[in-house]
Amino acid sequence: MTGADGHDAAQEWTDTVVAGPGGAMTDEVGVITGELTLRTVAGTDGKIRFEIQYLDADEWYTLTGSPLPHGDPHALHRAALAAVRAGGGAEVPSH
Repeated sequence: MTGADGHDAAQEWTDTVVAGPGGAMTDEVGVITGELTLRTVAGTDGKIRFEIQYLDADEWYTLTGSPLPHGDPHALHRAALAAVRAGGGAEVPSH
């Protein structure tokens, strides 16, 4: 994907998800629970970053295990959604 300036642009996926029992683990504040927003960004550097926040909050947190050095970002986003739905202190899936 190329941006208006001719450089590769990051790809991004964002979804709302309800965390399962035990929530999702973040680097900054530990476990968060409830209605959350998960954002997966495939950067121009090749790394895939996973950020999560409480629904409609201002602050984003790093989902533990982020970033991944490579992989299919859309498939990893779907896997991360499934992990958060399952709960148990969900972290970024490794594949």
